[in-house]
Amino acid sequence: MKSPLLLVPGHLTDAAMWAHQTRHLADIADMTVADVPDSRSMAAMAKAILAKAPARFALAGLSMGGYIAFEIMRQAPARVERLALLDTMAAGNNAAQIERRIKFMDMIRNGRFEDVLAEFTPLLVHPARVQDKVLMDEIGRMARRVGAQAALDQQQAMLDRPDSRPDLARIACPTLVLCGRQDALTPLAAHEEMAAGIKGAKLVVIEDCGHMSTMEKPEAATAVMRYWLQT
Repeated sequence: MKSPLLLVPGHLTDAAMWAHQTRHLADIADMTVADVPDSRSMAAMAKAILAKAPARFALAGLSMGGYIAFEIMRQAPARVERLALLDTMAAGNNAAQIERRIKFMDMIRNGRFEDVLAEFTPLLVHPARVQDKVLMDEIGRMARRVGAQAALDQQQAMLDRPDSRPDLARIACPTLVLCGRQDALTPLAAHEEMAAGIKGAKLVVIEDCGHMSTMEKPEAATAVMRYWLQT
């Protein structure tokens, strides 16, 4: 019998960021990509996702999806059988993140969503992949599907998110912590901190990869997730 697996997208992304995983893990997992609701609250996002989730499930979140995963763990830890935190962080916003979020929110309010995408999307990938038209076009299409208003709401939710480091020791399920070596938004040190704080957590680093590990190095990310699901 396949185990339920709930996949939570990140900021300005949708099910397309999990496309390789949903195709290639279907033999071992009954997967659902969470529909992240429009909200300015991480707690409200998690509550809405939990309302539609199976009674028990494996949970994987990337970037903002990881922040939502921490909220799910606070609200319903007994429902999560295993946890994967990809290219995310437990710590609250640092000064640079606060400045960038406020800047992007102001730009969106002033009708400059495309300028936000032009500045933000290159940060999502390894520098060598910025000229990869296929990858960058797919990231851009996802962002435009999410849209300016949802982007604004998500930035506010991320700006207000709590520091999840005090909760790490309470995570008791098998946990994978995965990141791209060159993740510029949530660096390796943040993942080392999470892995150290969660008992028994396994840290995996994907080489030559930025923030969007499931799309930049899909085969590697899927292989690691398969191992996580089967152990």
